[in-house]
Amino acid sequence: MTRLVFVLFVAFGGIAALLAQAPATIVPQPLWTVNTGLMRPNSAYYHQQSNSIFVSNHSGGRFNKDGNGYITRLAPDGKVLAEKWATGLSAPKGIRSVGSTIWVVDIGEIVGFEFTAAGARTRSRVRIDGARALNDIATAPEGTIFVSEACGGYPAPPDCPPRIYMIKDGKPSIFIEGEEAGSLPLGLLIDGDRLIVGTLGRGIGNDARIQGPQLLAFDLETRARTVLATIVAVSQISGIEPAEPGAYFVSDLLSRKLLHVTRDGKVTTLVRFEHGGGDIAVSPMGKQLQHAGTLFVPFPNADSVSAYDLSPLIRAATN
Repeated sequence: MTRLVFVLFVAFGGIAALLAQAPATIVPQPLWTVNTGLMRPNSAYYHQQSNSIFVSNHSGGRFNKDGNGYITRLAPDGKVLAEKWATGLSAPKGIRSVGSTIWVVDIGEIVGFEFTAAGARTRSRVRIDGARALNDIATAPEGTIFVSEACGGYPAPPDCPPRIYMIKDGKPSIFIEGEEAGSLPLGLLIDGDRLIVGTLGRGIGNDARIQGPQLLAFDLETRARTVLATIVAVSQISGIEPAEPGAYFVSDLLSRKLLHVTRDGKVTTLVRFEHGGGDIAVSPMGKQLQHAGTLFVPFPNADSVSAYDLSPLIRAATN
């Protein structure tokens, strides 16, 4: 997702300087929760142009080609605008957009939907030869699309190495693969001239402890890799959204945590949810600059999506 800069963080004096390392302990009350019409919601995405939240759903396995997957469209206040806004998918996951086209990852392809009076219409499908476990998606302003693939656990199967694909003018190619792509790349975000990548935690490290997932950055032109943070006591980075410049909000499905990662790699737990949150979305509150924005969290195991005001989470972590 193209980076949305939140000017409110200037008023905070930069939360990078304020957030402590101690985890937050209070589970916040959501602004609203939608728990009808959703089935294993995986990803949420705030589309600024339509002022909507799109949620991917799959009723079967994570990679079942059953045609039962769909996209739900919500209003910012939680109203269900269309329970099945887009259908004909199998196991949809990451969602992003290029202009008015909503792009969705679906196992071995990405599917583009355009708005119609009745809902959505399939505009384009881009199949990626050999791909069988596509996960998340990020889009650059000029339209280039990046898609992560992570097969199974660590180490990856020899016939399905960790990969990040690049799709330009409808033609897919490999952007980065193997160990350089991290130990199974999952969450993606475009931030200026960098692709931010969140990985799965990997095996047993040299110091005989489990190595946590990493937050990586790839230069879009040179493809040079930088390690932004290695996060202990977390299993995987499911979703990444922008915070203040150079910093990120990160979700982990398995540990049930929402984290903040500063530009110098410091990690703070903002909250631990009752259920594991999937790929998150953030909407800035442009008319209320005293707020950090709204966080939208899909909970796959609870068949629900909840919205939270980010400001109390930030304040709780600084106390």
